[in-house]
Amino acid sequence: MSTSNNNDILLAISTPPFWHCGRTIRKNSLHTLIALTPAVLMSLAHWGLPAARVMALAVLAAMGTEALCQIFMKQKLSQDNGTAAITGLLLAFLLPASAPWWLVIIGAACAMGIGRMAFGGYGANQVNATLVGWAMIFVSFPFLMDPTASQLQTTLTDPLLKLKYFGAEAVADISVFDLLLGRQLGGLGSSQVGALLLGGIYLVLRGVVRWEIALSFLGGTFLSATCLHLVDSSLYAGPFFHMGTGATVLAAFFLATEDSCSPHRRLPMLLYGLTGGTLVVLIRAFGSYTDGAPFAVMLINLLAPMFALIRSHPFGTVPQKAGKADGRTRA
Repeated sequence: MSTSNNNDILLAISTPPFWHCGRTIRKNSLHTLIALTPAVLMSLAHWGLPAARVMALAVLAAMGTEALCQIFMKQKLSQDNGTAAITGLLLAFLLPASAPWWLVIIGAACAMGIGRMAFGGYGANQVNATLVGWAMIFVSFPFLMDPTASQLQTTLTDPLLKLKYFGAEAVADISVFDLLLGRQLGGLGSSQVGALLLGGIYLVLRGVVRWEIALSFLGGTFLSATCLHLVDSSLYAGPFFHMGTGATVLAAFFLATEDSCSPHRRLPMLLYGLTGGTLVVLIRAFGSYTDGAPFAVMLINLLAPMFALIRSHPFGTVPQKAGKADGRTRA
């Protein structure tokens, strides 16, 4: 009887993809940080050192929390890929420049610890980690998260707050140009609409984010705001107001487009973004919160698996007509 030596051939088992174009997580993170740089500079120009303090604390706390969790979970440290820094920076963009240091650290720790590492790490979370941390501190410390109540030494106002309590006529004199330049009270980075728009277009051109999600998200905001405005123009603001206020642009390009939380085929992506943009306006118009963008993104993150079930015909196949699927034809 002959025996074979099973040690002659060694097979390495790994997961796909086995061939790719060379794009890495680190490169995508670098492009994202480049895209966020104009908004960072605009935030510093508007709020100065307080904005720098919040952004630095959020980034360091996010990276530190990820490192501690990976050490505890015996995973390889991955702070050099930039994903934790992006999570912390996006969280800072949703905070007022007056946020106390401990609030920033708690938010960043919740974002990384609960929003990402509790699910296994980068790519395993179902809901955007940044928004998990934001929601935790927003619900727990609403007064400190309110820029109108915490930032008193400014002449800027929150246009969404004026719309909520005084109607569309109170914000009719606000120009789109002022909104693009960030002349509004809100998150220190999310209010820099023009800079975020430039950064978002850069990411689309570089292929880092899918244009289907960003465009349909803005399109859903535009269409739903237009419909409500046509119903009652004295109560509901126009579409350009909703697109230029709050965190709409930040959500469209930087939050809703996270790969692990969004579908990957064209039709599901379009429906995903369209639903998110519609929810932004509906929450603002009929909900109790002034800005519905963060909540809208979290809701469509939870709906992403449902959208992913929508399947198109495989490439190269021809749909069969009714009556011919079993080889028979109708008389």
